[in-house]
Amino acid sequence: MIAFGPVPSRRLGKSLGINNIPDKVCSYACVYCQIGRTIRMEVKRKTFYNPELILKEAKEKLEKARAKGEHVDYITFVPDGEPTLDINLRKETELLKELGTPLAILTNSSLIWREDVREDLLEFDFVSLKLDAVSEQLWRKIDRPHKSLKLNEILNGMLEFRKEFKGKLVTETMLINGVDYGDEFEKISKFLKKLEPDIAYIAIPTRPPAERWVKPASEETINRAFQIFAEALGSDRVEYLIGYEGNAFVFTGNVEEDLLSITAVHPMREDAVEDFLKKANADWSVVEKLLKEEKIIELEYEGRKFYMRKLKSRNL
Repeated sequence: MIAFGPVPSRRLGKSLGINNIPDKVCSYACVYCQIGRTIRMEVKRKTFYNPELILKEAKEKLEKARAKGEHVDYITFVPDGEPTLDINLRKETELLKELGTPLAILTNSSLIWREDVREDLLEFDFVSLKLDAVSEQLWRKIDRPHKSLKLNEILNGMLEFRKEFKGKLVTETMLINGVDYGDEFEKISKFLKKLEPDIAYIAIPTRPPAERWVKPASEETINRAFQIFAEALGSDRVEYLIGYEGNAFVFTGNVEEDLLSITAVHPMREDAVEDFLKKANADWSVVEKLLKEEKIIELEYEGRKFYMRKLKSRNL
């Protein structure tokens, strides 16, 4: 199940997800990752799935959503790992463009120092770049990158990409508790001024993270980051990504298949699952069955229950 959704997105409206990387192959092992811990650290690009299969699944999901009167704003690469590790990314975007829906990608930016990755990203209409830190020590503490990666190369790659990219570029900075940010926000804001993103998002974890100690940053910290970023970019170009995206998950035909494909990438809150089951004319026994079969697991975060597909990355 490579294509999933459509799901509600705080950045992108209704998004049809593309899960082009298996659980969980990544160049980072971020402490806050909602997928869980990284199983295989990689920086080498390779083939994961046949591009034709990705097109076939996306087309089927899109047709089912449209048949139910659902509008899809973006087809979004948001997988169980880092999407730019996929060496067939260019071929996949070429095929998906046939569907006539704008393309988006959420990347951790780790491979943007590579010219071939920058060229692949130019094919998208919307690119979100992770920017959790511009200082080596904090970057290593929060994002826990592959040992071969160099932060200065990544930051320079982002600036190079910006020179050529004509679509919508946003950054995303995740803020967590228990971190001494010191003057990091001032340093990030200087970089943002050079990068000139359309929007700089300030985010906090809203779903169960990889490491149990991770909690959202305090309101005071979030507000301080906002004020400093806004001074550099203007307040109209800095936004919070801290609210709940809502429960507008789309049912496309098979309730179990839909739940498993969505929760493989996107842990669902209990109330979202309840709403989803109503749309599918199903009841909670579906969830009980999947829990019993150990296909999904129940997690708790910040006083709320979440349901997620049982992945190896959650068992480490």
